[in-house]
Amino acid sequence: MKDFAAIDFETANYNRASICSVGVVIVRKGEIAERLYRLVRPYPNFYCRVNTSIHGLTRSDTDLASPFPIVWHEIESYLKGLALVAHNSPFDESCLRAAFTAYEMEYPANYHFLCTCRAARRIFGHALPDHRLPTVARACGYDLTSHHHALADAEACAYIAREIL
Repeated sequence: MKDFAAIDFETANYNRASICSVGVVIVRKGEIAERLYRLVRPYPNFYCRVNTSIHGLTRSDTDLASPFPIVWHEIESYLKGLALVAHNSPFDESCLRAAFTAYEMEYPANYHFLCTCRAARRIFGHALPDHRLPTVARACGYDLTSHHHALADAEACAYIAREIL
């Protein structure tokens, strides 16, 4: 793939609408053109310990952040005409849909997600011990050192997508 937007969400709690950070890497003509990272005040605004243990974010990190509609309004202009790529896209797409629903926003019909995890399963099969983002990134020659930081994960996904999609 030459033109796409790799995207990753982190959530504050069990509710998929509780996006607390988003990372987006815009790829044009096969090269990274933009990197965006935003903290988001989640809805509902509480953190579960398990989520914090995964990504390290707490309420004190996002209490002053903008809510999803404001953050998304800024990000969406970068996505025009691009496929959205995520590693385990069903999760990221469900977060996006849940946030749109929670804020009573109309979900755009032109958002199309591709999944690097599914592609990795097809391409690598049993050659890898698992198809988690760090494992697939490593197999594609990318060293993901900050797993579960939304921008780092989006960048790893972008690298994988350039290699296998």
